Amino acid sequence: MKKTILLLSLTVFLAACGGSSDNKVSGDSTGAANQGAAARQSEAEHDTSLSTGAEKSGGVSSDSKGAQLIASSDCLSCHKEKEKLIGPAYADVAKKYSDKDIDMLADKIIKGGAGNWGDVPMTAHPSLAVNDAKEMAKYILTLK
Repeated sequence: MKKTILLLSLTVFLAACGGSSDNKVSGDSTGAANQGAAARQSEAEHDTSLSTGAEKSGGVSSDSKGAQLIASSDCLSCHKEKEKLIGPAYADVAKKYSDKDIDMLADKIIKGGAGNWGDVPMTAHPSLAVNDAKEMAKYILTLK
């Protein structure tokens, strides 16, 4: 079971990180839509219901705009709300940063980054609107 989960996580990570930077978060690009669908499908296979199992699986459990943007992007292939996956848990990010860091966090979401949480770099999301990235950062900061 552990090997299956590890293999599935690695596959999702490679799919999320292996695409070109031309993928759009809005779903206009087939590659981005397929990556998001693959991540959502793998979560659905592990939970009988995404709405009731969201907190168990680390999925997004809020109806806020930021939560919806995260759920429709490739973020959940590397992050969970309460526990580290490939990247840090959103709750750990929320503990480290405050509302005054929203602009910096939005910039990191758009440009990507490395070094703050280990050796694995975060994928850039250059087609993401600044206001959407700020909404995502605001939501993440509510998870303290």
